Amino acid sequence: MTDQAFDWMAAANKKAKGKRPEYFDDPEDERMLSILMAVVGEVSVLRERLDTVERLLESKGSITRSDIDSYEPDRDAAYERGAMAREYIYRVMRGPQQMVEELEQAEPPVEHISEELKEI
Repeated sequence: MTDQAFDWMAAANKKAKGKRPEYFDDPEDERMLSILMAVVGEVSVLRERLDTVERLLESKGSITRSDIDSYEPDRDAAYERGAMAREYIYRVMRGPQQMVEELEQAEPPVEHISEELKEI
């Protein structure tokens, strides 16, 4: 470890190489999605840390920050955390998933139908 303190702001603001994928036509929608996904990631990390605190308190009665930082879940705890994370992501992404399902079930656009009729 170096003598200088780690610059968390610089690390958090590093830009990835290459072009960002675009999912929406409006750049504001892209920014909102980016913010949302960052918050979702942070909440997920907090949920895991809280799970660690709860498990350690249950087993030890009192804990230190070092106990939390060095905790490694056993197989059962890791499985439960995976299930918890999947359920959380499914809940967060339920709206977009429903939109995709609606699009898949929607009637084809008129332009598509007219192009198909031209080929007949």
